[in-house]
Amino acid sequence: MSRLVVSLIVILVVVIGGLFLLSSRAAERPVTQVEKQVSLANLQ
Repeated sequence: MSRLVVSLIVILVVVIGGLFLLSSRAAERPVTQVEKQVSLANLQ
């Protein structure tokens, strides 16, 4: 194979591997609800 074909294959493997690693890192965190105590004076 020529150097051009080998270079393109290596670049393609690196790009696909990078995209795979980035996609597996971006995990969404679950939403947490925080409850605060409010005095009744603030509600009126």
